[in-house]
Amino acid sequence: MKYIFGLGNPGLKYRNTRHNAGFSVVDILARRHGIPMKKQAKMEAEMGQGHIGGQRASLVKPLTFMNNSGYAVSAVADYYDVDAADIIVVYDDIDIPFGTLRIREKGSAGTHNGMRSVVFCLQTDAFLRVRVGIGKPAHSLTGHVLGKFEKEMRGEAEELFARAADACETILSDGVQRAQELYQSGNR
Repeated sequence: MKYIFGLGNPGLKYRNTRHNAGFSVVDILARRHGIPMKKQAKMEAEMGQGHIGGQRASLVKPLTFMNNSGYAVSAVADYYDVDAADIIVVYDDIDIPFGTLRIREKGSAGTHNGMRSVVFCLQTDAFLRVRVGIGKPAHSLTGHVLGKFEKEMRGEAEELFARAADACETILSDGVQRAQELYQSGNR
């Protein structure tokens, strides 16, 4: 089984913010595949299981807030004995331009505190990640990531999240390389 973790912050205050790109992608996958999501207090996460791309998949939204995402990711991984090779983490990234995706099989957490937490708690960086480009702000980083998309950008943001969901489906059905060919950086 593959585990798709979408990073974000819980609560209405953070709904539809740039930092919740991972949550948005998981929500799209849950809707597309009829996977009901339920809070799992023991895991500090909202979870659902079903089939995506011909494989059993578990969708997970950590409820620990972004900077502590690793605690929920590792709780799920430990409880279900999940190998790092079966983990996909979807998250927002200011270090790539808005509207682009990057798909990597391993690597550093970069500037993303949620990913730093995941790498620290899993004690490895050898897991797949789908980075959703939200662009670098001209001013306040916190205001940018915790802010909602401007009205004129909302349609583009929804298309971006849908493409990230498509990429996750392709990873499960046809593999990482095919997903990279189709969806990574400028490949549309």
